[in-house]
Amino acid sequence: MAIVQSFIGTVVLLSPTMSTTTLDSLGMHRMDDSEIAGFLASQGVGILGLPTDGAPYLLPMSFGFDGEDALYFTYVLGEQSTKRQLTHAAEYARFLVYSAPSKFTWESVQLTGTIEQVPADEWGDLADVLARAWRPATFEEAAMTGEIEVYRFEIEQRVGFKQTGLPPGFSEQ
Repeated sequence: MAIVQSFIGTVVLLSPTMSTTTLDSLGMHRMDDSEIAGFLASQGVGILGLPTDGAPYLLPMSFGFDGEDALYFTYVLGEQSTKRQLTHAAEYARFLVYSAPSKFTWESVQLTGTIEQVPADEWGDLADVLARAWRPATFEEAAMTGEIEVYRFEIEQRVGFKQTGLPPGFSEQ
């Protein structure tokens, strides 16, 4: 069971067995697979969590989504990259994508899966997915001069929640 501080300041207990009826009463809705896919296709940035001996290593990452079961990341790397070392050592990783334009309109998707390097000779097959990935301009320039690698995040588990308006019974003051 997880304790979540919601956007409206209410502490909500979420468990894997919480019913959609309970979530609906709070104004939140569990996203189905097609909603999750649509959300991922409309976004381009999230937080990659890689395991360490201590706290997870968290990185903001741009990504491309293949529309089905994988995300693709382009890493811009230096000679000694902690990101590369932790990625290669990770059995599993997590990725969080969210959008919260207001207190009562938000979406959040958490993905769990494996992450592996894509060989350079396969990059051409991924041109469309990689071209759709949002990247900061600074990283585009760095990619021209630095070492880059492409990684595939194979989605094994996905869960998403959203709220698209005021909770039932809530009146705006």
